[in-house]
Amino acid sequence: MNLLGLLLWFAVCADQDARGRKVSNALTFGGTLFFLMYLLINGNSWLGAPAPDAWWALLLALVMTLPGYALNRLGAGDVKLLVALALGSDYVHLLGTFIGAGVATVIWLILRQKRWCHVSQRVRNRYPNLAPHASNKQPFVPFLFVGFAATALSIH
Repeated sequence: MNLLGLLLWFAVCADQDARGRKVSNALTFGGTLFFLMYLLINGNSWLGAPAPDAWWALLLALVMTLPGYALNRLGAGDVKLLVALALGSDYVHLLGTFIGAGVATVIWLILRQKRWCHVSQRVRNRYPNLAPHASNKQPFVPFLFVGFAATALSIH
């Protein structure tokens, strides 16, 4: 049940990023605060990992994202979302999410020119930032969501 809640939260964040290229601070900070409090009170992460695994995931999230943020390759929402994910899960989920997002991004960048015209008009209107002509800098949270979902399916 906790995994479903995390997936729903992540899906809302991904939808916001895909539509407006921004994730609400209420979602990212709220998620971080919720997962941090849960970790401190229960001694394990939202997904049941021991506290040290969540703290290592937090350190790993910061090491992986802060350089990208400093180089303007990642947005603040991406960093905050991965920090929340780290506190709510463990380093295995975090690494799987990041790797899966990289693979999903590369696949999308290769296929988007040919496949975008086959996407329904409703989806194209809802997610214009994913269009091939929109920008070279794609919203990243939808791809993080794909990576997390793939990781969750393979682990659970």
